Amino acid sequence: MPQPKSKAQIIKRLGTERKRLEKCLSALSSQDMLLSSVVGEWSVKDVLAHLADWEAHMLIWVEAARSGDQVKSPDPGLTWRQLDIFDERIYAVHRNQPLDNVLEYFHTTHNQFMVMVEAMPDEEMLTRGFYAFTGKAAVYNWLVSYARHDLWGKTEILKGLKSRKG
Repeated sequence: MPQPKSKAQIIKRLGTERKRLEKCLSALSSQDMLLSSVVGEWSVKDVLAHLADWEAHMLIWVEAARSGDQVKSPDPGLTWRQLDIFDERIYAVHRNQPLDNVLEYFHTTHNQFMVMVEAMPDEEMLTRGFYAFTGKAAVYNWLVSYARHDLWGKTEILKGLKSRKG
């Protein structure tokens, strides 16, 4: 029987996956982080910008929903089914930014994201459909996806770097 979902559970999962990603990153040099085509055409820096920007958008979406604004799409002119285009926009915004700027954005945004998660009332986090933008899911389910996003980033970075070394 699965355990009931809890705020403590998701905070732990988010923390665990971020620590694993950070451990992976700690073994990389600046040059490693700037190598192109590590994850598809993306560098490690691009993956970090991607992860940070998704967290930044979640902060925006939750704040908008709390204010009573309807979050109809992930970004102007897109639908929730166009996340590939959303990802391309994120890449375009950050691809020419210096590594130090992206690293600062990655860390700062995650800290803000975790402050939001830790302060979120249980009802808001655990109630299915509490916010329209989550559909029939609870914010909790979206947060699980954010933990998986960090896992994806770590896994793809390690796989991409390993394949480059042959």
